[in-house]
Amino acid sequence: MAAIKTIGVLTSGGDAPGMNAAIRAVTRSAIFSGFKVKGIYRGYRGLINDEVIELHSQDVSGIMQKGGTILKSARCKEFTTTDGRRQAYDTMRKHGIDALVVIGGDGSLSGARQFASEFNVPIVGLPGTIDNDLYGTDHTIGYDTALNTVMWCVDHIRDTATSHDRLFFIEVMGRNAGFLALNGALASGAEAAIIPEISTEVDQLAELIKYGFKKRKNSSIVLVAESPITGGAMGLAERVRKEFPQFDTRVTILGHLQRGGSPTAQDRILASRMGAAAIEALLEDQRNVMIGDDDERMIYVPFSKAIRKDKPIDHDLLDILKRLTI
Repeated sequence: MAAIKTIGVLTSGGDAPGMNAAIRAVTRSAIFSGFKVKGIYRGYRGLINDEVIELHSQDVSGIMQKGGTILKSARCKEFTTTDGRRQAYDTMRKHGIDALVVIGGDGSLSGARQFASEFNVPIVGLPGTIDNDLYGTDHTIGYDTALNTVMWCVDHIRDTATSHDRLFFIEVMGRNAGFLALNGALASGAEAAIIPEISTEVDQLAELIKYGFKKRKNSSIVLVAESPITGGAMGLAERVRKEFPQFDTRVTILGHLQRGGSPTAQDRILASRMGAAAIEALLEDQRNVMIGDDDERMIYVPFSKAIRKDKPIDHDLLDILKRLTI
């Protein structure tokens, strides 16, 4: 591999709290190690459209406490084509970029893997997604902040749920992963979590209502992961209205609230460590790897594993949730 002199950094896909801390860490660690750094706006779209600037240490000063990403983010259909990736590579060559650090989720890292294989570009990925669904890392950048946001929202919704004896279905992000729903339920004392890793049947809803509305309380909060498998909060609420019309059912979809806000200390520290580890990886001639958090240790996870393997849910947490909500 030719010597790396200039490193490009971009954020891609959905934004996540802590991305700015990662950009800061990548930039300053790279400069400390003698590299130039080029920031690429709007992810792969910016790489195709030549939205590239040089980053200096002062350019990333005072950003780590901010949500979102100073480099902006976007989804890019053009990058899924051979011509689009060729344009992106030409932009890299124009700006003398020898390697990339890509901060994003599974779609972003999938694009990075294909790009690296086609053009022999050294790429290191950082797992930036609130879903926490990438294999090979205990936590992803943005997950802890989103989880705290979910907890805060549920705490507030509980006040009205108990005041009116209501059953609330609260939908959280996660696509096909239930980490936010399950851990959000544990953190907020919710009565149940309905997640895609566990198939949902009508009798499970009946059991929830039977045991959630007896003895000590007449209100319940259920966290639901957004997924066709779960049916989403709206779908579940409609089923309850048909099956159990005696209950006053409400739905709250938290949506993009979960993406915003100042990152927690944990996300700032994780992003800083991962950003520094990305530069270490390039110094060690690593390529096509994602930085992972394995029991507080930074590790290298091949893109093929991070993307293609499903991250398992901890079934012990489901059991704990059931025992704590009797």
